[in-house]
Amino acid sequence: MTRAFEPSRPDLYSRVTNAILADLENGVRPWNKPWSAEHLAGKISRPLRATREPYSGVNVLLLWAEAVAQGFTAPIWITFRQALALGGHVRKGEHGSTVVYANRIKRPEAGDDGQDVEREIPFLKAYTVFNVEQVDGLSAHFHATVAPRLDAVQRIAHAEAFFAATGADIRHGGNQAFYAAHTDHVQVPPFEAFEDPEAYYATLAHECTHWTKHPTRLDRDFGRKRWGDEGYAREELVAELGAAFLCADLGLELEPRPDHASYIASWLEVLQNDRRFIFTAAAHAQRACDHLLSLQPQP
Repeated sequence: MTRAFEPSRPDLYSRVTNAILADLENGVRPWNKPWSAEHLAGKISRPLRATREPYSGVNVLLLWAEAVAQGFTAPIWITFRQALALGGHVRKGEHGSTVVYANRIKRPEAGDDGQDVEREIPFLKAYTVFNVEQVDGLSAHFHATVAPRLDAVQRIAHAEAFFAATGADIRHGGNQAFYAAHTDHVQVPPFEAFEDPEAYYATLAHECTHWTKHPTRLDRDFGRKRWGDEGYAREELVAELGAAFLCADLGLELEPRPDHASYIASWLEVLQNDRRFIFTAAAHAQRACDHLLSLQPQP
């Protein structure tokens, strides 16, 4: 059922803002989509309605974030009733995602002179949509995918064995790569979504370097308080160096992350404020690599 929220009730505004802040705190930027969705609708630039009309505004952020969290690669979202009208049905137990509709209504009110005056009152409604991957019985074109960029046979055996031996909880899906400290897992897109094998393993090396910072492992902490602060930049520099060291050890060409450039300014600021930190970062990166190497089977 659609729910209306008056501007005096900040529930929905708070929910939207808090969801985005939570992504940012976990190092996920819901407006950055560097990987392909591998869908016939094309690379996801915006989530799409059943009519292929793109969503706009805050709904783009909400549905991008949901796609990352749930591992959806299809860019199309529909309501429960639309699913039925299209001959499909939402699978039992599936949970929908919230989107919003903003508009203004005109309401007559008595003016100071006693005459009726139309006033515009803003309102916000929430309604629920489902990704087509949560719906059975739809036409094939809703789920149609293009050929993947990579084939599974292009996996590099010794790199696969290395990361498997670490014992890290590595999950595949969605369109973002990150290490989630609260669940202690590494998230990366599917292997097939990357431009080449090296890009996949470089991304995995970066996130597994983050994985070593957990208190039960190397307990590395630069005092990060929020996403994007100096502590965050320091940890990202360690992960970047760790990925470079690991790729060298594995005989792979380092591929910079798609969002590499966005870190440069923060790294420059850190290094300008602390000219010795590059030495500290390299030492931490080496310890991270040594830890990951120590988890490998001994000959």
